[in-house]
Amino acid sequence: MTELPPELGAAGLRLLRGEDAPELHALVEANREYLARWLPWAAEQVLPGTERFIAETEKQRARDDGFQACIAPDGPIVGVAGFHAIDWGNRRTSIGYWLSEDHQGRGLMTTAVRALVDHAFGEWDLHRLEIHCAPANRRSRAIPERLGFREEATLRETELVGDRYLDSVVYGLLADEWEKNTQYPIAT
Repeated sequence: MTELPPELGAAGLRLLRGEDAPELHALVEANREYLARWLPWAAEQVLPGTERFIAETEKQRARDDGFQACIAPDGPIVGVAGFHAIDWGNRRTSIGYWLSEDHQGRGLMTTAVRALVDHAFGEWDLHRLEIHCAPANRRSRAIPERLGFREEATLRETELVGDRYLDSVVYGLLADEWEKNTQYPIAT
């Protein structure tokens, strides 16, 4: 995959490219304090780490194992959203995302994640999607809740962020639930 399908582009998503590293890293720098509250990589991220991340996303696409996309509805990158490794045998994956603090509250992430859900269930014919969020990260949790995911469990101390372990709230959504969802029906 060298380009995303048009419906993902319409949601403000585009594939990350090597030349995006300086811009993406600058966004991390500008949001480091905020991101480091929730993401284990954010506090120590340096430009070579951002370059490695983008190179890994290119390998991920080549393996047909999902993709990471930047959120750039108006040109500049304002966040990242994408799929973690895909379990093709069980037809499931999880979605991860982050958005710059100054672009939150505008519906950008809900639009992006909705498009990813449509893609996973429509194009890839997956059966199950998950989103994991820290319990105290209300903005992150609002996305799956808004899109009809079910809160299924809270896993204790799953991720080391800084010097503390964070729990993880697991949200799940099945393909047939998405098909029945009247608020966010699958795009045609």
